[in-house]
Amino acid sequence: MSHFLGEFDCKLDAKGRMMVPSSLKKQLPEAEREGLVINRGFEKHLVIYTKKEWDTITEELSKLNAYEKKSREFIRYFTRGATDLTLDSANRILLPKVLMDYAGITTEVVLSCVLNKIEVWAKEAYDNQLDSEPENFANLAEEVMGNAGRRGAHD
Repeated sequence: MSHFLGEFDCKLDAKGRMMVPSSLKKQLPEAEREGLVINRGFEKHLVIYTKKEWDTITEELSKLNAYEKKSREFIRYFTRGATDLTLDSANRILLPKVLMDYAGITTEVVLSCVLNKIEVWAKEAYDNQLDSEPENFANLAEEVMGNAGRRGAHD
């Protein structure tokens, strides 16, 4: 599986459409044929997945025990608002109004590629989130990636 790379500042037009930057579009060769899915993120942002990645995620969700309340709630909240996106002839996507409202998106957004997904942030929220970077990022890296020796060290 390939991962996305890059960070892109974008503007929405009056109808809520966003031009997909050409260097990002090159990373999405199947997007025109298969489409994309946008959904709420865990923080106040949106997430774009390829249709193939979304299908993988929903397959995992389908394996959860629907008789357990926490599983049902998670599935319900995770999939709430999920919407198919298609690129128009001008390589634009229309962001759903309800999702834009959830993420506080008005006109300026940042697309941040994070492994297998593209996060869509209101520019101000993204900047604020980056401003709250942990004081000692090295300590966080050790805590999260400390067992990386088993996977192969990365310096």
